[in-house]
Amino acid sequence: MGEPQLVTAWQERGELLAVAGHELFVVDEGPADAPALVLLHGFPGSSFDWRLVVDALVARWRVLTFDFLGYGFSPKPDQPYSLFAQADLVEALLADKGVDRAVVVAHDMGDTVAAELLARANEGPPSAGGVEWLACVLTNGSIFIDMAQLTAGQQMLLSLPDERLADGLGAESMANGLRASFPPDRPAPEELEAMVALILRDGGDQLLARTIRYIEERRQHQPRFTSGLVDYPGRMIVAWGDLDPIAVPAMADKLATLRAERGHDVDLVHWPDIGHWPSVEDPDLVAGLLADL
Repeated sequence: MGEPQLVTAWQERGELLAVAGHELFVVDEGPADAPALVLLHGFPGSSFDWRLVVDALVARWRVLTFDFLGYGFSPKPDQPYSLFAQADLVEALLADKGVDRAVVVAHDMGDTVAAELLARANEGPPSAGGVEWLACVLTNGSIFIDMAQLTAGQQMLLSLPDERLADGLGAESMANGLRASFPPDRPAPEELEAMVALILRDGGDQLLARTIRYIEERRQHQPRFTSGLVDYPGRMIVAWGDLDPIAVPAMADKLATLRAERGHDVDLVHWPDIGHWPSVEDPDLVAGLLADL
């Protein structure tokens, strides 16, 4: 049985590119000379989660999104996974693409990769080949890990050793785990099927006990990541689905308060009818937020 049509259609829009000694699946659409939006996905998702947002933005923006190493169509090597290494790959990809000024838009785990990118930017002007981040848009993610309400599935994975599982968790387990992070009436069945297929691809479900270690790394380096977001002097939009059972809306309020204490503005948006996956649940809502940055 082949992969769902939604999955193969997305694959056809991108390509595997060599980046800093690895391969990454990359979608680069829109006018090459337009301002750049860089979309970072979360755990255990992929760039597929942004696809309908991309569709709505490419008339005006150059939109780059990709699968982090270990996710989606990118290779899934059996190795430790680090947020810092993922941030390195973002920088290397953008250097290869000739992007030196961009807006970063992130979800879930991608929020922390964005926090690390901003922490580096806060340390000084970009070096040759570096990126100037013009703005940052965060959507639901555990930006304060001590406030996160982890699902039973996430807690189970974190209880396992940081090693490849001998047997995959399977499609039904993946579907149930994802459903736990959505409001009861979402996502659409075909959307869930596609998301599960991309997790299972190339044995990705066997690697989840490794890729989820970003939560431990987030906890270990919380002060750095918080500083990256709080001290970033540029424009920041924090757009939160209030029905999120994991990254609770109080996280967004806390970040806005901390930035205000530093004298930095934040555009805080609460979406009362959206859960953990804004770009999947209502892509037009997310695209509308980004269209006129």
